[in-house]
Amino acid sequence: MKKDMMKNDMMKRRSFVKRSSLGALGAMAAMSVPSLNALSFSKNDSINIGVIGTGDRGGGLIPVIDEIPNLNLIACCDILPFRLERGVSRASGKIKGYSDYRKMLDNKDIDAVLVATPFSTHSAIEIDALDAGKHIYGEKTTAKGYEGIKKLNNKKKESKTIFQTGHQYHSSRLYTHVVDLIKKGMVGNITAFECQWNRHGNWRRPVPDPDLERLINWRMYREYSGGLVAELCSHQIDFVNWVMDAVPEQVMGAGGIDYWKDGRETYDNIHLIYSYPKGVKAKFTCLTSNALNDYQIKVLGDKGTIILDYENAWFYPEGDYEDRELGEVDGVSGATMQWEKGKGMPIKIEHTHSSKQALMDFSDSVLNNTQPKSDFVTGAKAAIAVQMGLDAMYNNEIVKWKKDFKDLYS
Repeated sequence: MKKDMMKNDMMKRRSFVKRSSLGALGAMAAMSVPSLNALSFSKNDSINIGVIGTGDRGGGLIPVIDEIPNLNLIACCDILPFRLERGVSRASGKIKGYSDYRKMLDNKDIDAVLVATPFSTHSAIEIDALDAGKHIYGEKTTAKGYEGIKKLNNKKKESKTIFQTGHQYHSSRLYTHVVDLIKKGMVGNITAFECQWNRHGNWRRPVPDPDLERLINWRMYREYSGGLVAELCSHQIDFVNWVMDAVPEQVMGAGGIDYWKDGRETYDNIHLIYSYPKGVKAKFTCLTSNALNDYQIKVLGDKGTIILDYENAWFYPEGDYEDRELGEVDGVSGATMQWEKGKGMPIKIEHTHSSKQALMDFSDSVLNNTQPKSDFVTGAKAAIAVQMGLDAMYNNEIVKWKKDFKDLYS
């Protein structure tokens, strides 16, 4: 019965999809959304939140939102009926479903929105959300292209609401601790970063109806997506910007559609080198044909190296330390830790999963009216660097950071 209902829903949408592209999700509303003043809360208040986009990321965050005391999920929205149904079903309580995000923004009971829609729609949807006076947790990458970043920046300057960019590692207490150690000199003078996010798979999602190919597999098409650079590398670019407290001076790179010959437009492998001040180079690699070491960041300095994965970190001092037990892991705790061959000494600190911590931080920022760690500015800088990387690969050129880029996030 469920399959028949889904098929009927798909058939009803067939003529719509033929007439419109995925960009319709981000199109401006024909009707205006009323402008509201920034909302004020006390520490004991709960924040009514709605999720726009209930695909893999947005839908996956719904149970996480339910775990956070001050976040009260009351609505979700998706233009695909089966995804909306799945999103509603993942919530612990009763929530309202919308097929049009603008109608959701009209709901004055909603204080904040989490935007987890395709990359190309972020700017338009978040501009509408700001016009509606909503606080925003905007999934990475912040906005597509320089123009999209600029439009969102101009609107953000008019608003007093909280805007947090979903670079969740910026909220991780482990990553925050590591950045602090690096800035205190643990690795010495930084000489390079080596970042990778490798997977072995075609990155495709199943499509129940051929007419939904571009709506569901939007990551494969340049019109909607920044491919591996925007979807994966952006997290690590944000980290390097954070550690360096700087933006890249230039980028060069290469990529291609060399393994998955399936009609995609975005590259299935990318290799980028960003140059930062003081001669520091940061390399970023994403593969879809080999998953060795999966996700990893290496911060290399003249006194040692820090290696990070999703939830763990190690310090590897310079010198011959093979098979030794070493102490003074962070120069503060004085704890003696067992050497892990090939990685070094574990850096231990209590921390929550980064996605949950990021939403907890968002809740705190809204309730206390404080600036998020990963705010619009840090997100915009990473988004500009993403576009630079795409330009470098697609146009086969060295792309430099322009002085007027500052106008995109000032």
